[in-house]
Amino acid sequence: MLKKLLLGILAVGVVGSAPAAYAKKDPAATIKLFDGDKDGTVDLAEAKKAATALFDKLETDKDGKITAKELQGRLSKVDLAAADPGKHGSLTKDEYLALVAQRFKAADPDNDGKLDAKEIATPAGYTLVRLLK
Repeated sequence: MLKKLLLGILAVGVVGSAPAAYAKKDPAATIKLFDGDKDGTVDLAEAKKAATALFDKLETDKDGKITAKELQGRLSKVDLAAADPGKHGSLTKDEYLALVAQRFKAADPDNDGKLDAKEIATPAGYTLVRLLK
């Protein structure tokens, strides 16, 4: 039992979809990761703040762009190409944040500008969380 638990923890640490799996397993805890004003929701500013921190962390070569390799599986090749208007195979921070805004909007079907645990626990919410954590 302990061995399975440890293997599961290891897998979550190295698999690109781990943030999405975490959002699905415990959406309320996922909200808390990004909820700076502690209102129980995530707004676009909070999502962009988390995305900016992740971009800065993943952008290891400090060239101002993030590549598929640096994204570590957070985007498919198709999604990366769609988010890359210059078709140069990477995203600038502005392009990355535009993608975050697009995915935020998709995860906010009631258009109230805030994501609650129910919205985070949807496929659209999972795809957003992959870009935040």
